[in-house]
Amino acid sequence: MEPHALPKIVLASSSPRRVDLLTQYLDDIFGEAVVGFVIDPADLDETPLQGETPLAHVQRLANTKAQLVAQRHVGADTVVIAGDTTVDVAGAIFGKPVDDAEARSMLQQLSGRTHHVHTALAVIRGERMAHVVDSAAVTMTHITEEQLNWYLATGEHADKAGAYALQGQGGALVDKVVGSLTTVIGLPLDALAEALSACGCGWKIGQ
Repeated sequence: MEPHALPKIVLASSSPRRVDLLTQYLDDIFGEAVVGFVIDPADLDETPLQGETPLAHVQRLANTKAQLVAQRHVGADTVVIAGDTTVDVAGAIFGKPVDDAEARSMLQQLSGRTHHVHTALAVIRGERMAHVVDSAAVTMTHITEEQLNWYLATGEHADKAGAYALQGQGGALVDKVVGSLTTVIGLPLDALAEALSACGCGWKIGQ
C-alpha cells in the first residue's frame, strides 16, 4: 500500500505502552509505508461512577475518549483509536494509585491471587464507531515485603492500573497470564484488528 492511501490515524492516548503497540501493529501491516500517527490524548475524569462495574467502566471511558478526540479530528478518512484498561479484583476497580501507600495496598491485595485485566477499545472512522473489550486473567506470585519494597522503589507503579507493569520490572511479580499479553499491557491487538475491520479498515498483516 502506498503512503498516500493511509488514512489519518489518531491515538487518543499518550501511554508509551499503547504508542509502542500501535507502532508495532502498523509496522507489521504497512512496513515502511507508515510515516507515523497523531497522538492526541483525551483529558477526562476517570473516576468510576457509583455502582459502575469494571467492564462498564472501561467501556464508558474508551468510548468517551474516542468521541472527544474525534471531535477534534473531523474527516471521513480519519481513524481515531482510544483505549482504557482496568484491573478487576473480584468486582473492585483498581485504577492508577494516587501515591505509594495506595500502590502498596493494591499490590498486597493482588499478592498470591488471580485478578482480571479488562482493556476496552473504541474506534471511530467517519460516521462509524466500533467498540470491543478483551479480558485476561493474571495470577500474581506471593509478593514478599522485600519484593514489594524493591518494586515500589523503582517508581514503575506510579501510572499503572493495579500498580504494576507486566511488560516492565513488574513482570517479576506475575506468575501466570491466561489471555493476551497485549490486553494486560493496554492495547489488545486482536481486538484492535476486530474494531478496525468493523469500521471498514480491512488491513491485514503483510499486505
